[in-house]
Amino acid sequence: MKFEKQASLLKKVLELKNEPLSITFTNESISSNYNGKISICKALKEAVEGNSFVINLESSACPGGNWHCGLSKIPTGEPKKRLQNFLTRGEKLYHSIVAFERLIKLSSPPPTGLGENMVICPLSDATLRPDIVLFLCNAHQACRLISLDTYWDGLQPKIELAGALCHSTISYPVITGETNLTVGDWTARRHQNYGADILFVSIPYERLDNLLKAIPLSTAGNADMEVPDDFKNDI
Repeated sequence: MKFEKQASLLKKVLELKNEPLSITFTNESISSNYNGKISICKALKEAVEGNSFVINLESSACPGGNWHCGLSKIPTGEPKKRLQNFLTRGEKLYHSIVAFERLIKLSSPPPTGLGENMVICPLSDATLRPDIVLFLCNAHQACRLISLDTYWDGLQPKIELAGALCHSTISYPVITGETNLTVGDWTARRHQNYGADILFVSIPYERLDNLLKAIPLSTAGNADMEVPDDFKNDI
């Protein structure tokens, strides 16, 4: 019920069209109505419509998503060479192997060892405490989320804007505890037909309580704007 109330409040205040998502790593056996294989980027797209997924090595359809999210090891040897060739000559997302390897080595490491299963579902349907709450939203809503997230401490998030969608929306905020805003990667956006205005904002769940407490206090939430008399001539 707590998660359902949190989701309802966020949807109402921010006028969200998409369900906020709960993402949790666990070793528990979790049942799912979806029995096929699915990629993580597709699961995110379908979860905002009310669906729930348990992603693991058996159910994941994307080898890249597996190692980005710590479900498998980063490829080495010949598999790594094939991956490098695909990204530079197939997807053509990077000019060279150096560019791709630089991105990987300067990014946060995958969240290995966190759990055999990754549960992706609407926050309102969550039965496990989320590790991350993910918003698929527009720039207006993303701005409000970031403003509410920084209300209490004024510390701006150290964002990772690009790279694999599953890394920037899940792995990076899980490992660092940082709120993140990302545009994802072009292949995921194109293949899953994400809306042109969609941004991805990931809030570590341990930060969500303070974000919710800021809503009635901040104009980024639902507080009214008040201009002191001695300041009116300055604006």
